[in-house]
Order: sequence, then structure tokens, then C-alpha cells
Amino acid sequence: MDYLVWAGGALSVLGMLGLGWCVVIVLRAKRQGLGEEELRAVLQGVLPKNLGALMLSVLGLMLVVVGLFLG
Repeated sequence: MDYLVWAGGALSVLGMLGLGWCVVIVLRAKRQGLGEEELRAVLQGVLPKNLGALMLSVLGLMLVVVGLFLG
């Protein structure tokens, strides 16, 4: 069951990288000095990506736990 642990770890790392990418996008938008409406549009575009990355990370951690229980 080691493959579940390693696959879960890889998914979690990908999810964390995705979350970091979302943070970078929002920080860039804030530094550009966008107005409230433009910043809101950027945030609305980033939200689905943020939730997807969070879900990927959670699924990876679930795989790690399942792999540890079965192993």
C-alpha cells in the first residue's frame, strides 16, 4: 500500500502548489492597484481554482491516511 501513500503525497503537494499559485495571482492583482470591481473580478476567477486545489490536497491526504491504515 506504499503506492497509495506516495500517490497521496504527490496529490497533496500538487494541491499546495495550486494554493500557492492562487495566492500569487491575488497578490499580483493587489500590487497592480486595481479598483474594487477589477479586484473582485480577479478574486471571482481565482476562487474555483483555489477550491479545486484545496480539494486536490484533501483527496491526497485522504489517500495517505487510507494507505497508512491498509499498510
